[in-house]
Amino acid sequence: MTAPTTKPPAKLKAGMLAWLRGVGGLIGFALLLEIVPRIGLVSPNYLPPFSVIMVALAKELMTANFWRAFGDTMQAWALGLVISIVAGAVIGIVIGGSNLLRTMTHSTIEFLRPIPSVALIPLAVLLFGTQLESTLILVVYASFWQVLIQVLYGVQDVDPVARETARSYGLGTWAQIRYVIWPTMLPYLMTGVRLAAAVALILAITSEIAIDTEGLGREISQTESGGAVTIMYAYVIVTGIIGVVVNVGARALERRVLSWHPSIRLDSAEVAR
Repeated sequence: MTAPTTKPPAKLKAGMLAWLRGVGGLIGFALLLEIVPRIGLVSPNYLPPFSVIMVALAKELMTANFWRAFGDTMQAWALGLVISIVAGAVIGIVIGGSNLLRTMTHSTIEFLRPIPSVALIPLAVLLFGTQLESTLILVVYASFWQVLIQVLYGVQDVDPVARETARSYGLGTWAQIRYVIWPTMLPYLMTGVRLAAAVALILAITSEIAIDTEGLGREISQTESGGAVTIMYAYVIVTGIIGVVVNVGARALERRVLSWHPSIRLDSAEVAR
């Protein structure tokens, strides 16, 4: 008798299929970047072939300057993201837990939130020049709203019956936050973290280009102004890779933290089916 063959789980097959499609899309994009300048649709002086860009990137990876710029960008991103998450979560819980505070701050939040972070560049430069703090002002301002708004939604979504039950049992403020507000708010908070992670990276690189603070954005600006177009594109590709890694990491963290949540379990069941 031959041993029965076991089929791979449906979830694994679906995941592999999605991964292959993603890789296929990247390969297709790389081929497009290779072909377009070689057939003359765009001058190689403005858009070098993809293979030439990758050779330049490989050389840059061997330099200390690249890793110093990479470290500066990731430092600004991480610090800004952490500050935004902590401030957004704390302020969101405080405001969301009080009807009076929600009413008093609603118009202020709606006024400040649409202001683009780049509008704060003159203020940042005036206060801190080209230091890390200038980048942090823009990163924190943009990312903070992503977290705050989601936390406010999460606190408002708490079941009023659960609130009253917690009060009737004599639970204090911290106990109510831990056992009533936190479980309901956490999915919203993780959504805010995922959005803030992407926004923080965008603003970190944007501020480095605009303010000339240390980092990958500054290298993009300097190589462009110096005519090193190939190296400029190499740095642009690096920022894209970092963006993909940040997004995938944020989604993986969200699934892990919310593995108990019905929405995550439902998604897993649908994939397995």
